[in-house]
Amino acid sequence: MTRLQTFGIVIVAYVLAHGLTAWLITPVQALLLPDVTDFASLAYLPHGVRVLATWLLGPIAFVPLALGAFLSELMFTPSDVSQATQPVILLSIVAGAAASPLAFEMMRGFGFNLYARQPRRGHWKWLLLVGWIASFTNSLAQSTIFSQSILPGEAVTVLVIYAIGDLIGLVVTTLLLMMVFRRMRLSAARRS
Repeated sequence: MTRLQTFGIVIVAYVLAHGLTAWLITPVQALLLPDVTDFASLAYLPHGVRVLATWLLGPIAFVPLALGAFLSELMFTPSDVSQATQPVILLSIVAGAAASPLAFEMMRGFGFNLYARQPRRGHWKWLLLVGWIASFTNSLAQSTIFSQSILPGEAVTVLVIYAIGDLIGLVVTTLLLMMVFRRMRLSAARRS
């Protein structure tokens, strides 16, 4: 598979995950928890795409992740809420796309190279740890970027919701992909 094809898959996965979050999770969250911020989802599925894409591709995953986030902003954010080309939105896209590569590189700096193509096999717990670090990094960045729009008393709540939503999104996305890949393996085994 070429790099361009791989980038395309990551972009499509990101857009689909963002669409599910925007059209399903966010409305349910608004209905059940109306006091929770509009800035963050309690299950942000694209974070799972960020972590898994970085795990598979390495730091270059930043490129398709940023493109997927930009396209998602264009497709799913109403124009009366924000424009994808606003500086604050572009900064948010860069921060979100960079969070996972930064977390993986930080772990590598500490002697834990967790990328998929390493000689020693990674364990899913390591992916959750690096996903949590990426989530924390992203939460701090997004809370800072949108600080002008967050009420002073809500800053900690928004930070926590970003972190929880990213981590739940990682777990849900990972479980969904595991089920899809298992079904694909079983289908292939039946055909042979």
